[in-house]
Amino acid sequence: MAQNGNAAPAAASSTQGSDADIVVTALKRDTRLQETPIAISAVSAQTIANSGVQNIADLHSQVPGLSFVDGGPSSRRVVIRGIQATGEPTVGVYYDETPVTGTVGASNDAGGSTPELRLFDVDRVEALRGPQGTLYGSGSMGGTLRIIYKKPEYRLAADFDGTMSATQHGAPNQEMNGMINLPIVDQKIALRVVGFFKRNGGYIDNTWLNVKNINAEESYGGRAILRIQPVEAWTIDAAVYYNNSSTDTPSWLLESGKYKTDARTRQVVRDEVKLYSLTSTYDFGPVTATGVVSYMQRSLVSQSDTSRYIQGTNNLATYNRLCATSCSDQFGVPITSFAQYQAFVAGQSTSSLYPQQDLDALTAELRLSSSGHGPLNWTVGGFYSKRTTDVANPQLNVNPGSGYVIPSQIDTIRFIHDELKQVAAFGELSLDITSRLNVTGGIRYFKYDKDVVGHTDVPSILVGARITPPTALSSSEDGTVVKANVSYKITPDIMFYAEAAQGFRPGGVNQVLGLDTALTPYRSDSLWNYEAGFKTAWLGRTLILNLDAFRIDWSNIQITQRTPNGAFSYIGNASAARVQGIEFEGSLQPVHGLNLNANATYMTAKLTEDVLPANLATASSGLKGNRIPYVPKFTMGGSAQYTWPLTDSFDGVIRADYSHSGGYYSDFRPTYVYTRYIDGYDLVNARVGIERSGDWGAYIFVNNLFDSVAITRASSSAIGVGLTSVTSARPRTIGLNLRKSF
Repeated sequence: MAQNGNAAPAAASSTQGSDADIVVTALKRDTRLQETPIAISAVSAQTIANSGVQNIADLHSQVPGLSFVDGGPSSRRVVIRGIQATGEPTVGVYYDETPVTGTVGASNDAGGSTPELRLFDVDRVEALRGPQGTLYGSGSMGGTLRIIYKKPEYRLAADFDGTMSATQHGAPNQEMNGMINLPIVDQKIALRVVGFFKRNGGYIDNTWLNVKNINAEESYGGRAILRIQPVEAWTIDAAVYYNNSSTDTPSWLLESGKYKTDARTRQVVRDEVKLYSLTSTYDFGPVTATGVVSYMQRSLVSQSDTSRYIQGTNNLATYNRLCATSCSDQFGVPITSFAQYQAFVAGQSTSSLYPQQDLDALTAELRLSSSGHGPLNWTVGGFYSKRTTDVANPQLNVNPGSGYVIPSQIDTIRFIHDELKQVAAFGELSLDITSRLNVTGGIRYFKYDKDVVGHTDVPSILVGARITPPTALSSSEDGTVVKANVSYKITPDIMFYAEAAQGFRPGGVNQVLGLDTALTPYRSDSLWNYEAGFKTAWLGRTLILNLDAFRIDWSNIQITQRTPNGAFSYIGNASAARVQGIEFEGSLQPVHGLNLNANATYMTAKLTEDVLPANLATASSGLKGNRIPYVPKFTMGGSAQYTWPLTDSFDGVIRADYSHSGGYYSDFRPTYVYTRYIDGYDLVNARVGIERSGDWGAYIFVNNLFDSVAITRASSSAIGVGLTSVTSARPRTIGLNLRKSF
């Protein structure tokens, strides 16, 4: 859902043409959107400006089949076509030519913390639905999301965008975005610099700590892209991206009341992302060579409340279970009586897990592509990546008055070093058999190596063991994925296409205390996607109607499981799942100035076999027929915008955006004690304004017009003693947005 601002380039007029004419590079070469024979959506700079998109989570109403498991900033999982699971990402996210990934954490869940850079001064966003494994690799088994920023130009230009708004039930919000484009050497060197600052006021009250609007969020950052063209055929882009954000987790407890929590501690999240990239493109005429090298650093710190769980162990039954032999062996302190045990637990009763994660990721790709002229087009390339994550996960005592951790009071600490290396070679060949019939085939060879070293010092209050010595575990695999596509132009404006493609995701090893050794490793998962669709344009291309149907067979699906005590999660392999559905998107321009857009997806996503053998199954294990968590059966989105002349120089604009999500479960087995059902929701945003095309604009907007309590995520666990923590859409927000171009 769009948040509190309408961050967009000031120069973007609301007058909007058809996005079908956008040129995309999803196939690693230029093609027009409506002529690209795959399931792809593109969101133009104008649409991003007009709808107030700020980050990738705001795109869900613009793209069929796109959704998010939304835990708030720095804790979002991108999902396309229902391919939703813990572990490595199932959707590849690219900023320009650079793939990004989250941190693995203590549970190997790199896909659950997708980096989110600011979507200001964006050229377009491309959403490729279905596996893109041949061209984009292991992170793209469900699809690929590509954010393409505007590049430097050889002219002087600047944009400013500012927003002030107020959120119902909460505090005010402020936001500023700016861009300056500097020509340094005409037609040779140019620089484009973007900066931003945002402060979203909180709207959740902590009744235990007596803090109102505790979930205030602040972020700042920017990017700089230097373009050098030594000769006309050679382009070099050197870029730096930076994003720094801090917030208190925007979750609240259902049991405490709407937008309220009684967490005993703060739940702070601090996230810093640095991304450096160098892209070189040389046009040899019939062949274009592209080389990309990028390096990402990320530091992520989060805090979660464990107080209730610790307090719940202060009883005789737990004492007898944990201290059946010797409590001193378990805790490392002399405990010889229940009274001493009670005193020990009381000393840790207000505490937090405080994981600190540092990620370094290096990626490189070299590819050659044909020019796109003639019946034969091809792309070949090689890929390398190395990602290293270091995790320190302490349990710290907390100041009971402020809720902040006391760094010097460490109850326990756990260390994990995780390293993933991937290499690949890929190729894709496309042949126009006739002027109407095209066939395409692709293949990718991949190899990965995963190494994990862990050392854990955890008291048995949590898992019943104190120390584990350093343990090294490894996994590796190689293989191939393939793709076959055929398309036929029935008329110049009607195209049919069909495709079969594979996707894959690396496996790994669990570092969880007390886990059965048979569950320590988990295998890679893979899928086959079969789809067919039509792309059509009518009435002089003022009406666009696209429809596709797909079926996905998913093998060895990686899913979240819980240890028998419910305290920790780990990754296991289910046998199989199937996702099948229909996607629709369309646009209509019935009269000049009026633009109507709609998209919808209906799909079912279910296990086709039980998750684990009976001897290893727990109460959380999924069963045949269970729905994949966080996957709604039906979603839809739409917008209506009308722009009309007020005078010779000024236009009026009015717009409404709508999105709907059906309900879904938080876990596989509906009867599991910690599974929650999340109701469907509807969201409406509206905007009215006045603008002078290419110069300035002023807009009044209302996001979440009907103040819906739209819960997007719910979780429950033994750590939270069965209470339900939820994340929801921001309440009704009313504001003023001003834009100016220079």
